[in-house]
Amino acid sequence: MSDAAMDLGVSEKVAELRAKIADMVENEILPLEEEYLAEVDKGDRWEYTPRMTEILESLKAEAKKRGLWNFWLTDSERGYGLSTVEYAYLAEEMGKAHLGAETFNCSAPDTGNMEVFERYGTPALKERWLKPLLEGEIRSAYVMTEPDVASSDATNINMSCVRDGDEYVLNGEKHWISGAGDPRCKVYIVMVRTGDDDTPKHQRHSQIIVPADTQGIEILRAMQVFSMDDAPHGHMHMKFTDARVPAENLLLGEGRGFEISQGRLGPGRIHHCMRAIGQAELALSLMCKRSINREAFGKPLAQLGANFDTIADARMAIEQARLLCLKAAWMMDQGDPRAAAPWISQIKVVAPLIALKVTDDAMQMHGGVGISQDTPLARQWMHLRTLRFADGPDAVHRRQVARQELKKHTQQKMA
Repeated sequence: MSDAAMDLGVSEKVAELRAKIADMVENEILPLEEEYLAEVDKGDRWEYTPRMTEILESLKAEAKKRGLWNFWLTDSERGYGLSTVEYAYLAEEMGKAHLGAETFNCSAPDTGNMEVFERYGTPALKERWLKPLLEGEIRSAYVMTEPDVASSDATNINMSCVRDGDEYVLNGEKHWISGAGDPRCKVYIVMVRTGDDDTPKHQRHSQIIVPADTQGIEILRAMQVFSMDDAPHGHMHMKFTDARVPAENLLLGEGRGFEISQGRLGPGRIHHCMRAIGQAELALSLMCKRSINREAFGKPLAQLGANFDTIADARMAIEQARLLCLKAAWMMDQGDPRAAAPWISQIKVVAPLIALKVTDDAMQMHGGVGISQDTPLARQWMHLRTLRFADGPDAVHRRQVARQELKKHTQQKMA
């Protein structure tokens, strides 16, 4: 661990930005969200209605006009020069609204994909794809998980990618491709296998840029999450059949896929956790308002049963999760990905679990309304439960934390 002093507080610069984001979320984004979501069922669920486009683009234009844009670029001259710790406070505010992250061009999977383009892309790839992504003009997808292998162990990834002259030819299936249903999604970053069984395990894979309109790519279906298709964003099941991509679209060279993925997934995982803490705060706020304003058996709900304890436990759990998230962010800022990895794994388990528990308690406090469309809680619960799978399930991250802990007590390498 670095000997640098650990400052997890809100800087003066971030305090001003956070106040501006919080104001826009509360007074401009949240009031439009239910109208926006109601539009999804009008016509083709995988297209944007004129009103959806108007709402989203007007919010984005306003955010850009106010200079509230691309905060996630924590170590880039294109961004604000924020540290990961500073960005955490902003992402938490964005997490309180369904459209929050996209309004400020800070939504997954685009942030991670833009980092890949910026770090590893050629000038030509940056001009074609990074530029419009930074402007919020297009969307993108990260294509990794496969239906026929346990993809939480990424060494199992098996999509064929074979060099043929000046092109690579891709064959195979992928699923849970978040964002690929969006008609604005124009480019994929695809994890493929380029090495054979004699190649060292962590040098068998590569990453390649694939335009979404490449011939040979078929969307088979939208994967459902708790019976919902998450249109128009979607999590698609896709098939690649002799899909040809220019050889110059391969990032860094054959066998460097794991190097790229670790650089991408670390920030993405912690960004999800930051936003989850914001969702927990929203749930606690709704729970408190409900407990004060609703009466049963002659008393406000807050005074019934164990509701005092429920509210107190939620506050304490959120504070603990936030501190762990900030510690993980600080470890990332020290520039040693290996040292930061177990901390990222810790918060990747803790933040969704705590946010899920607080949201569930808030649903209980609301009674039947809590699982209806009349509050954002049911939708939020679904997304948080799904987050326990995204970027690796809990068990995988617990394994990494345990392995790191056990190394302190034994010289024998864990298998």
